[in-house]
Amino acid sequence: MSLLGFDLSVGSQVEIGNSGEDELVGGPSQQTIVLNGVSYRWPSRPVVVVCIDGGDPAYFDQCLQDGSVPNIRRFMADGFSAVAEGVVPSLTNPNNMSLVTGSPPSIHGISGNYFLDPDTGAEVMMNEPEHLRSSSILAEFSQLGAKVVAITAKDKLRRLLGKNLNLASGSMNFSAEKANLCSIEENGLDDILSLTGMPLPEVYSAELSLFVFEAAIRILERDRPDVMYLSTTDYVQHKYAPDTPEIDSFYAGLDAAFGRLEALGAVVAITADHGMSDKSRPDSTPNVIFLQDELDREFGEGSTRVILPITDPYVVHHGSLGGFARVYCYYGMTPGAVIRCIADLPGIEAAYDKVSACAAFDLPFDREGDVVVISDAGTAIGASEASHDLTALEGHRLRSHGGIAERRVPFILSAPLSGEYAARANAGTLRSYEIFDYAINGTA
Repeated sequence: MSLLGFDLSVGSQVEIGNSGEDELVGGPSQQTIVLNGVSYRWPSRPVVVVCIDGGDPAYFDQCLQDGSVPNIRRFMADGFSAVAEGVVPSLTNPNNMSLVTGSPPSIHGISGNYFLDPDTGAEVMMNEPEHLRSSSILAEFSQLGAKVVAITAKDKLRRLLGKNLNLASGSMNFSAEKANLCSIEENGLDDILSLTGMPLPEVYSAELSLFVFEAAIRILERDRPDVMYLSTTDYVQHKYAPDTPEIDSFYAGLDAAFGRLEALGAVVAITADHGMSDKSRPDSTPNVIFLQDELDREFGEGSTRVILPITDPYVVHHGSLGGFARVYCYYGMTPGAVIRCIADLPGIEAAYDKVSACAAFDLPFDREGDVVVISDAGTAIGASEASHDLTALEGHRLRSHGGIAERRVPFILSAPLSGEYAARANAGTLRSYEIFDYAINGTA
């Protein structure tokens, strides 16, 4: 049984409209939200959507072969499984926001972990709620009185996931990273450490992700929320390849948690924000194109500016080296000249001007660079060599993401699909941001 054996031409993209206010359809027993062109019925039982950060299908395939994920194997046999496409750039913030809004970045506006503000020229982390242009499925359900729980491993996602969440209805929003700081006023609960019986985990650890699931299980037992969204950290996948004991152990822990969630009566839906590729040379040194250095040599300093949207506060994972870069042009420099300069560099898969990039990847035009550069699976893109500190890799091979090569993600449901959704799943390209639609509306 293999995820990688599935054709990518499965599923269909839902119609995407403009983001807007929710609509209430039907009476109290049949409330429905409508967001970004998709109607979501009121869940008849708890729905738990899981985003495994860095959960490349290759990890699932290896663990299936090793026999370490019996619950996932059962979900695949009795429910539904496929490989879907995430959004590009294949990064944490854009894909998590696509999952919870059911839409591409052109709708919700989050096109990276990090971007260049065109109004100020400042480099900004896209972690604040004001950058999000769409409501979320989580917020819309909570505003109608549903109990919604959003738990993330790293705190950088908490505020985005919690935008407009109605904590007064019993909803909750917190991170494992700062679980010791939870309060009723800000998070909807306190004393989560006592509830889980676990100590506060280290941010660079497998335990950070496992804490998310233990908290979710305890809350599901106690409060039976209607909708839960759980997002992990990719620290483990950045460090370890699929065929390692560390991965087997980590995925066995995840698998056990999935089984416990399902046993409590939940529909469990599993996907990922992005895949993961080895971007090292045979001698284990990072295989990196330092794009700013290349452009400075060709055109002179100051004519271009390279922005790496993988950049976030957790650089130990990847040293801010990924598969997607934005280039801004100054002083008469043209996108065409930049594209011609880099087109033949070894390891570059594609280069686009702004219009072409937005059309190809459904990105917000006003937040895109003049040129988008994407590397192949075995190559990372940096800015200048002097700006990256790779000592934190600690002898591990560079494993990272961001490009087209890392957009393939698992799409697994613990329950079988209805006839309508089964037909859809065989009719076109399945997008990861359809996961809530399939989990809520598509399960029998």
